[in-house]
Amino acid sequence: MSALLLVWAVLLHLGIEQSLARGGKSWEHCTDLRPLDILSEVVPMNGVKSGVRMIQIQGARGFQFSATRPRFLSFPASRIFIYCDIFPEEFSIVFTLKASHMLPKRNEYIFTVLEENSDTLLLGLRYSRNKLHFLFWSRELSNGWQTRVTFRDVFLADNRWHTVVLAVTKGSFSLTVDCSIPTDVRVDAAFPTSLTVTGSRFYVGSRRRRKGFFTGLLRQLVLLPGSDATSRMCTGMNFNLAVLSIPKILQDLPVKPVDNELLKYPYEADMKVTLGSRPPCTKSESGQFWFNAAQKGLYICNGNEWISLLEVKERLDYLEEYQSLATNSETLGIEVFVIPEVGLFVATANRYTPPGSAIYKWTDEKFVAYQNLPTYQAQSWKFFTIGKKIFLAVANFEPNERSQEFSVIYKWNYRKEKFTVYQRITTYSARDWEAFVIDGETFLAVANHRKGDNHNIDSVIYRWNARTGLFETSQTIPTSGAYDWEFFSIGPYSFLVVANTFNGTSTMIDSRIYIWLSGTFQLFQSILTFGAADWEVFQIRDRVFLAVANSYDSTIVAPNNSFAINSSIYELNITAQMFVKFQDILTYSALDWEFFSVGEDNFLVVANSFDGVTFSVNSIIYRDWEAFNTTAGSYLMYSSAKEPLSRVLKLKTF
Repeated sequence: MSALLLVWAVLLHLGIEQSLARGGKSWEHCTDLRPLDILSEVVPMNGVKSGVRMIQIQGARGFQFSATRPRFLSFPASRIFIYCDIFPEEFSIVFTLKASHMLPKRNEYIFTVLEENSDTLLLGLRYSRNKLHFLFWSRELSNGWQTRVTFRDVFLADNRWHTVVLAVTKGSFSLTVDCSIPTDVRVDAAFPTSLTVTGSRFYVGSRRRRKGFFTGLLRQLVLLPGSDATSRMCTGMNFNLAVLSIPKILQDLPVKPVDNELLKYPYEADMKVTLGSRPPCTKSESGQFWFNAAQKGLYICNGNEWISLLEVKERLDYLEEYQSLATNSETLGIEVFVIPEVGLFVATANRYTPPGSAIYKWTDEKFVAYQNLPTYQAQSWKFFTIGKKIFLAVANFEPNERSQEFSVIYKWNYRKEKFTVYQRITTYSARDWEAFVIDGETFLAVANHRKGDNHNIDSVIYRWNARTGLFETSQTIPTSGAYDWEFFSIGPYSFLVVANTFNGTSTMIDSRIYIWLSGTFQLFQSILTFGAADWEVFQIRDRVFLAVANSYDSTIVAPNNSFAINSSIYELNITAQMFVKFQDILTYSALDWEFFSVGEDNFLVVANSFDGVTFSVNSIIYRDWEAFNTTAGSYLMYSSAKEPLSRVLKLKTF
C-alpha cells in the first residue's frame, strides 16, 4: 500500500476489531461484541413514552426529551450486560446529536451510568460549547477516584447534526467527529479493567437530575464493545449522519394515524416552504421546502441540492440558439455570477488589449454590455465573496505595456455599482484562479502556466488576511504547465486538483490531487493525463466524479491523431480511498467540461476545440461552457477562441 493510501487510512481511522480478554474469559461472553443500542432502551417501540418527542429537522429525525422526568429515561445496566457485570475495557461510544448554541459555562449530559443507591457516577459523557468530557470512576485507586478526559475545540453546539465516535483502548482515548481526523488524548489514569456495573442504571440525557439535562435532539447512542466503530461507519458520504444503529422509529416514514388514533410518538417537523424563484440550498436550509409555482413542483433541500418531491417531470428536448453576443475579441473563458439585489452578470476573458475584457448584465432577458476592464490576454475570471465584499479575479497571460506581469483582483463598489482595482498579484502566464473556503478562511489558487520557456514552476495558494485586507502567499505547489485548479470537498475533507498540461518535453504527465492536512495541501493521488486543460467535479446522488479534459497527446507520432484522444471520468472509490477510472470518452483537443441537470437527468458537455484539421468541430462543443438559470428558464453559454462572438443557448424542455 502506498504512503498516500496509508495516510488516507489513518484519516478515516480504520480500526481492526480485537478480541478482548480478561482473566482468561473472553469479552464475547459478556456482550457478544454486538452494538448495544442504548437509545432504543429508553424509547421502546411497543408504546407511548411520556416526555419523548420525535422531531425532524435538516433532513433527519431525532428525539427531544422533557427535563421534568429525567429518571424516566433510564434502565438497569443488567438489561444489556446479560452475561457479566463488568464494563468492557475497550469499547466505542457512538452518538449523533443536534445541539443548540450554549452559554459559555453550561454543560449538558449525553448519558451517565450511576449507582442505584448513591450519586456516584461510574461513567458519563457531557459537552459544553467547545469541549467534550468523558468521565469514569476507578476503584483501583485508593478510595476510588473520578477521572475526566477532556477533548478541547470540539464544537458540537452549533445547531447542526454531528456524529461522534469515542474509542477507548487501555490508556488511549480517541475522538472522531463526522468521520474527520481523530483527536487522541492520553491520560495517566487508564480506563479501569474491572469497572463493575452491578446495581447501576443508565440515564440518557441527564445525571438523574434536571441540572445539566440534555436539551438538543438525540438520534443515536450506541455502545460497541471491543472495537473502534469508525471503520464500520465511515464508509458513505453523509458523515455527519453516519449510522451504526438507530431506533427503528427514526428510520421509518411517518405513519398516518387511523381515524382518530394518535401517533405513537408526537411528531414534529421544523418546516418552512419558500415560494418564488429557486432559493439557495445549503446545510442551513436542509429539510426546508421550496414550491415552484411555475412548474407546479415541490422540492426539499438535502443540504446540497433541491430534490423533487412532486412535479411535472422536466426533460431536455433540444437546445435553441437564444442570443449571439458580440465580444471585444476572441473569448478564452467566461464566468457567470449573481450580485444580490443587482442582477445576473457574465464576465468574458478576451484575448486582446485594447479594448480588454468585458462584463455583461442580464437585462430584459438578454446580456447587454455593462463594464470594460483592462486585461492582457485574459484567460479566465473567478467570482467570489468574503462576507459582504464581492470580488472578481482575472488571470492575465501576458505582461502589460510596461512589461509588468500580474493578474488583478477587482472589488465591487456598491456606490458606483462597478468593479474597481483592489489588488495586483504577480503571476506567470496565469491560466486560472480558484477561490475556496476552508474552516472559515478564504483562499485563492493561481495556475501559473510558464515563466519564459520554463513550464515547471510553482503555482501559488494565497490566504486572505483579515487584518491587512489583502491576499498573502500561503503555500507554493510545483506544477508543470498548470492550466486549471478545481476545489471540492467530500464530507470533512478538502481537495484541490491541478490540471498539468506540459513539462517542457511531453504532455503525457501526471496531474495531481491534493488533500488539506494540518494546515497545508499535501499530495493525495496522481493521475496520468495528456495535456490536461480542465477538471470538473460533480456528484450524482452519493457518487462523486472527476472529469478531465485531455487536449493533446505528444506521444502519438501522427500529428493529426494527437488531438483525437480520450478524456476520462474518474469516480471516488470509498473502499480503495482513491479515484478510479469510470469511463473514457473520445474528444478532440478538449478544453472544458460542464456538468448540469435538467429535471432528474444529468448532462456533461465537453468543449472540443480542434481535430487536427479544423477548429470547426462539434462540441458535445467550444472553448468554455457555463450553465445558468433565470426565472425564465435554463441556459448554456459558450465562448469561442476563434471569433469575437459568444452564444447563449436556451434549454427547451417538455
